[in-house]
Amino acid sequence: MTDIFVDLDVRPILRDGGEPLSEIIQAVEALAPHEGLRLLAPFKPVPLFQLLGNRGFSYEAREIGEGDWEVLFHRSEAPAADPGPLPQTTGAGDADGWPEPVRHMDSRDREPPEPMVLILAALETMEQGEVLSALLCREPIFLLPELTKRGHAWRGGFEPDGTTYRILVRNGGAHDAAA
Repeated sequence: MTDIFVDLDVRPILRDGGEPLSEIIQAVEALAPHEGLRLLAPFKPVPLFQLLGNRGFSYEAREIGEGDWEVLFHRSEAPAADPGPLPQTTGAGDADGWPEPVRHMDSRDREPPEPMVLILAALETMEQGEVLSALLCREPIFLLPELTKRGHAWRGGFEPDGTTYRILVRNGGAHDAAA
């Protein structure tokens, strides 16, 4: 059982409109084998549970008041193999073989969760196999697991300017006309 936790409070980062995922990953990668991470967030960070679970961590989450959460991430009993850096793609592999995007969105001026809602709604109107391109002002950490869950493939990363996140999404969902 982990007895030593390194504290990381991402509430100020999120309050200032920043994206804390890189700080979280850096903190996890810097942990000693006997250390865990105590994360403070203004919401229950559900996408991190699977992301860090894939890196060999289990968690205990509890609300600490006013919508804030404390999550203790500690190494699982059986350490998982290090998966290496976070993937910049998932699903159908390399986007080089993908068709050109049929839909382009620029959501850099929109606040979460609006870009996620707009992207998911746009995908519902597209045919299977078609590609959507979107520009965002931050890494869409809540969108990515939702895309995977819905059977879409994606590829994304920050542009060289470091402030624009470009994502390509290949529609993998079959659409029911009654839906």
